[in-house]
Amino acid sequence: MQECLRLQAAAPPRTSADRFWGRHPLRPDARSWYQGALGEIRVARVLDELGPEWTVLHSVPVGSGESDIDHVVVGPPGVFTLNTKHHDDKKIWVGGGTLMVNGTRTWHIRNSLSEAARASRLLSARAGGPVDVTPALVIVGARSIRFGKKQPPVVVLPEAHVGRWLRSLPAVHSTEAVTYLAMLAEERATWHTQGLVLDDTLRHEQRFQRLQRDIDLAGRRRRRWALGAAVGTVAASVGAGIALLGGALAVLTSSLG
Repeated sequence: MQECLRLQAAAPPRTSADRFWGRHPLRPDARSWYQGALGEIRVARVLDELGPEWTVLHSVPVGSGESDIDHVVVGPPGVFTLNTKHHDDKKIWVGGGTLMVNGTRTWHIRNSLSEAARASRLLSARAGGPVDVTPALVIVGARSIRFGKKQPPVVVLPEAHVGRWLRSLPAVHSTEAVTYLAMLAEERATWHTQGLVLDDTLRHEQRFQRLQRDIDLAGRRRRRWALGAAVGTVAASVGAGIALLGGALAVLTSSLG
């Protein structure tokens, strides 16, 4: 959200004509960040329904820069990193270490494995002992997900199946161990070199919601204009047909007279 809003801040003010015609308000370079944020929001809503025995963290900052983990989940079955990818209406193919989007190869699986390994190192260092982390790749909005013969090294699933998958896994930690791991995961110093960051998260969320409303309103206006144009085209065709029919009837009446 923050990166999308940062890029969008450079957009020129929208004019009355822009709003009237429903021109898309989002800058081209902010669109991938906007789609990514929407995908993570959808997955977050699913994860928030897991129940009180689970701890779910979103956009966990890692390292010394601006890298983050989309979702960290701690529960009786263990610790998980979820990498969310929003591929709206795209065809996904997965086989072994390859994931393709509409025929184009991606690095999603490699990045998910690397993310989990990094999370394991950071949590293990904080805990003073080994902490295993399981990666998962969550696909949002895809038209289809097909799997090849070779099993991928990462669990790949649509967002609607995330909660069911996590709850189906056997418990490997006691309640005390889950509480301890959750406490470590909730400490920013576990993940980031900067232990405390004062950031107005609520303000970012409110600005992003306003941007969503502007985009949705512009989309509705474009659909209305498109519908009006289609209706006008049909009406013109019907009118032309009626005129032709009227002319033909006039000729026929004249010849009969």
